[in-house]
Amino acid sequence: MPKVFVTYKIPEVGLKLLCERYEVEVNLEDRFLSSEEITRRANDADALVTLLADKIDRHVIETLQRVKIIANYAVGFDNIDIEAAKEKGIVVTNTPGVLTDATADLAIALLLAVTRRIVEADEFVREGKFTSWKPELFLGPSLQGKQLGIVGLGRIGTAVAIRAKAFGMRVVYYKKRRLSEEEENRLGVSYMDLDELLSSSDFISLHVPFTSETHHLIDEKRINMMKPTAVLINTARGAVVDEKALIEALIDRRIWGAGLDVYEFEPRVPEKLKALDNVVLLPHIGSATVETREKMAIMVAENVIAVLEGKEPPNRVV
Repeated sequence: MPKVFVTYKIPEVGLKLLCERYEVEVNLEDRFLSSEEITRRANDADALVTLLADKIDRHVIETLQRVKIIANYAVGFDNIDIEAAKEKGIVVTNTPGVLTDATADLAIALLLAVTRRIVEADEFVREGKFTSWKPELFLGPSLQGKQLGIVGLGRIGTAVAIRAKAFGMRVVYYKKRRLSEEEENRLGVSYMDLDELLSSSDFISLHVPFTSETHHLIDEKRINMMKPTAVLINTARGAVVDEKALIEALIDRRIWGAGLDVYEFEPRVPEKLKALDNVVLLPHIGSATVETREKMAIMVAENVIAVLEGKEPPNRVV
């Protein structure tokens, strides 16, 4: 019977599909395994289920003796050495599509949290400082009539655009391949080059994958292009932004604020960032709804089953 090793417990609905067909070993500890532990425990496995926190580098891949598929429980796959997997003939899959709405919802939630200063206001009440209504208490910018610049108009970026239109916002976007005029009209969005988008938008939301091209796409130079009233939202990947440059801009109030669900050196969050009151920080929960995480688990199982049965997986990366 083929064996599947799961590096961290995923929702039961996905594990059940696997357990009905294969021998399944799951890491039940509340911690992520080291590369050495993964190598040892997956040594006799035919399939490996991984999370973004697992670093599946060339060394790990080269030591896997039987693995036919690495099924990543995420839409991203920058934790896996894709070239090494390709060279060894190991299929890599991900879980796209199912987390689109949850992540888009969170991007809008972060935008509202920053602009309406929700975290600050919550702490204000809890600390017993709320004594009466005041005209100037926790003022922030409204969304209606403002321009949202979306960097990366894929599935999630498009879902954010649709939500932003419902708030009465103007939506502009940048992506490597511009949409057709028909598609732009359907979505009610306008194309801008990146620098123009950054300098003219009131709010900016990032939705690009992490690649060598997008590393520090938003660097110090581009942060300095933004309006002093701009808000930057990042639910994509931390290293898309030069975190050090962003922190300095927030400290100096060169931009109004930021909402972050991801960090450059995740899970490490700089103390300087934690100390700021003009940024809202979340622990990478873009897909964290019960329904989404269950759908991701099912998708992982379907990818594994397909490969182990000699079929094409639904979500092949390589």
